Amino acid sequence: MDCIITIEIGTSHVRAVAFKLNGQIIDSRKGTYPTFHPLPHYSEQDPEQVFVTFLNVVRGLISEKIRPQKYNISAIGFSAAMHSVLPVDEKGVPLTNVMIWSDNRAKKEAESLKSSPQGKSIYQATGTPIHPMSPLVKIAWIKNENPEVFNRTHKFISLKEYILFQLTGSYYIDYSLASATGLFNITELNWEEQSLAFAGINADKLSQPVPVLFSGLKIRKGFRGMFALSAATKIIIGASDGCLATFGAAGRGKGRATVTLDTTGAVRIIDKKQLHTEDRQFFNYLLFEGCFVSGGPTNNGGSVFEWFNRQFLRNTGFSDYDAAFSKMFSEAAQVPPGSAGLIFLPYLLGERAPLWNANARGSYFGININHKKKHFVRATVEGVIYELFSIGKLLQEHRPIKELYVNGYLATLPFLSQLIADVFNKPVHVNSSTDSSATGLFFLLATELGIFNSLEEASVADSSYRIFTPNTSDNVVYMRYYEVFERLSNKLTEEFELIAKLQQGV
Repeated sequence: MDCIITIEIGTSHVRAVAFKLNGQIIDSRKGTYPTFHPLPHYSEQDPEQVFVTFLNVVRGLISEKIRPQKYNISAIGFSAAMHSVLPVDEKGVPLTNVMIWSDNRAKKEAESLKSSPQGKSIYQATGTPIHPMSPLVKIAWIKNENPEVFNRTHKFISLKEYILFQLTGSYYIDYSLASATGLFNITELNWEEQSLAFAGINADKLSQPVPVLFSGLKIRKGFRGMFALSAATKIIIGASDGCLATFGAAGRGKGRATVTLDTTGAVRIIDKKQLHTEDRQFFNYLLFEGCFVSGGPTNNGGSVFEWFNRQFLRNTGFSDYDAAFSKMFSEAAQVPPGSAGLIFLPYLLGERAPLWNANARGSYFGININHKKKHFVRATVEGVIYELFSIGKLLQEHRPIKELYVNGYLATLPFLSQLIADVFNKPVHVNSSTDSSATGLFFLLATELGIFNSLEEASVADSSYRIFTPNTSDNVVYMRYYEVFERLSNKLTEEFELIAKLQQGV
């Protein structure tokens, strides 16, 4: 029997999923690692800890499930979170912790570039909005603030590239992940000279870009033996988790958008053309030729729910957050839509789309003497969904959206699926598999193995969806409160700036 293994290097975890060639899941394994915040705006992870977690997860799945059942591994592929930066020396040894997507320390570099003509030109070429999340400005920050590390750096790579280097000894990056760096020209498919100049590097400091179906990776003998891989096992580089999640959830279809809600969130569409606007609010990531994933991300998804659980609900008796979230949403369900006039701005980690403001802050508005804990629970949940809606609302000004396909563990929970349907006032489709990133990667690998004739055929292979229909009367309530949410988010720009300066002691 043959199988395919997908490996996701996510924001907080590594997850390996084994599929039969017909798409049925055999089993999966997951391992987690922490994010460190040593200073305000810093978000870092230990690359060695991530790699060890990766080894344990993959080895555990193979030794406990694949070998005993005598499966032959036909292909292994990789997906990963976007926007991470890790400087390494000539031997591939990390010089610092890895800066992940939520690291906002490069605010000054981002603001300087965004306000310049060069910033507009770079956005048009790369499709990546100018923001502290971007590896482009992260590298510029290292150049300006840590020149010793900058001068010692042999390569600037992502977590995925680091793991692949450990496995193969070679530096490669897929087009999809490269298109999220702000350094990659998504039309010409090479490193963008304007971006390189701003970062102060040349192309030799970056990995070699390759298509998402690139299978030229050669696993070192020791790891090949550890994972029990045959010489015939294909090692395929894969793509970014966001692009794959969109592809796996909704495929390619007019009028479709995906709503992702996990640690972070996003609203995305797939199209043959890039989506550019004068205000540069959308990202445009390349998945494969003629397939662009466009939309907007939010920093504040499940991470907000985790924060609320830790600080206020104290659901510490649960072994993981799944049970804690279930209890949280049960409590939220006791409160009618609108949270009795309590509104939450969920900007705990600054914000990307549609504000693109690293200084944005969270707040509760409208508190009165009658509000109880359950109202704060409901308002917190609604605030996260309002933020997703604000991205979708902007996206609909440029592309028609008739139906939503949700992915990410949280979005596929019935309470949140229904809430998304009610706020967006659109039918929500929930796939039987909650891990759309793994599903999208499976489609890629299965196409490379010849199970599907093309990626277009693969994208419409799965049609097992549960549909949530919007409640129109609830939508009327939500839209009244959303108007206040939107006004507050825009009106408080100056106050966000003042608080950020006070926090920095300015």
